[in-house]
Amino acid sequence: MFTSVDDVSARLAETGYLASPAVATTVFLADRLGKPLLVEGPAGVGKTELAKAVAEVAQAQLVRLQCYEGVDESRALYEWNHAKQLLRISAGRDETWDEARTDIFSEEFLLPRPLLTAIRGDEPKVLLIDETDKADVEVEGLLLEVLSDFQVTVPELGTITASRRPFVVLTSNASRELSEALRRRCLFLHIGFPEEELERRIVRLRVPGLDEALAKSVVRVVGALRAMDLRKVPSVAETIDWARTLLALGADHLDETVVRDSLGVLLKHQDDILKAGAKLDLDAV
Repeated sequence: MFTSVDDVSARLAETGYLASPAVATTVFLADRLGKPLLVEGPAGVGKTELAKAVAEVAQAQLVRLQCYEGVDESRALYEWNHAKQLLRISAGRDETWDEARTDIFSEEFLLPRPLLTAIRGDEPKVLLIDETDKADVEVEGLLLEVLSDFQVTVPELGTITASRRPFVVLTSNASRELSEALRRRCLFLHIGFPEEELERRIVRLRVPGLDEALAKSVVRVVGALRAMDLRKVPSVAETIDWARTLLALGADHLDETVVRDSLGVLLKHQDDILKAGAKLDLDAV
């Protein structure tokens, strides 16, 4: 998919994703070695967007498994279309069970979910397993089979092996510790908050109407907020939202009134807003 680390940086930038050298290097190695990529970091720093950007660069289908507490095999792997199976059984009442069973447990009645979808077919795919840490520990067993051999076992049909391996991205906010067995199968990448210069470039790219001076002020204020002891510091996504807010308000510079009135875009807890209002010194940033 990529010829070099610089090629990763350049092609991701064409999609609007500005990658740091560490991100570009790890994506290149994941592609070259055929290894899944485990991306950890706080919410809103671009973990999911990285998978979307890779899919766009590769002109690949993005297959997304959104993890949550209670997600199980039927949601992640596959399930049978029970309603259609019952209709088929009812239509063939004169058949023996062996005859009916051979038919109803066939491809026609199979409902593939993201993990199975990602390893079937010859077209390029990017498999995004989003917020892996929110899934139950038992789900990791399903992931291990897929990520070890890129195959899925359906008892009624046998083992389905990928003819073309997908590019796999797992994301995690580190709300729980993932197993060592899962980590061992992946390359690891931590994405934190970007350096000031990179974040300014990201803001200018995503909010093209924002001038250079205001972009610098926005990034510096956000940096000052991240240095405070807040319940939830603003992410890159919220920096971009704030820049768009200022543009919508017609602000050409930051003053106390504009910042105070729009802090709810950056901060999502009232106690954080009160603390920031009391401690933030615009003259110092």
